[in-house]
Amino acid sequence: MNKKTLVMGASTNPSRYSNMAIKKLRKAKVEVKAFGLKKGEVAGVSIDTELLNYDNIDTITLYLGAKNQSEYYNYILGLQPRRVIFNPGTENPEFYKLLENSNIETEVACTLVLLGTNQY
Repeated sequence: MNKKTLVMGASTNPSRYSNMAIKKLRKAKVEVKAFGLKKGEVAGVSIDTELLNYDNIDTITLYLGAKNQSEYYNYILGLQPRRVIFNPGTENPEFYKLLENSNIETEVACTLVLLGTNQY
């Protein structure tokens, strides 16, 4: 099953975890979309700087700190993903409640670890 994933907070910097996640997701044959502040490309995935209305997003994996998430609440809720992964440093109890009220799963986990242990 293809778990089409949107990486929020994507970066072209190879030392950033969002960059590593895009590469690992692609290696795992997951369809990836990416949103970041700067245009670029990682592992053949274009980083969009506009909030696009992607279809059939299964998972959104966050690489945005809690203080930077609130401006994206409505956008993320509108995409109606099956789940949102809060990577280390992105924990946000306020957002968990909003997601759960919309029947969207929340997972406080590391995307890289989930992929590495076949739990993605």
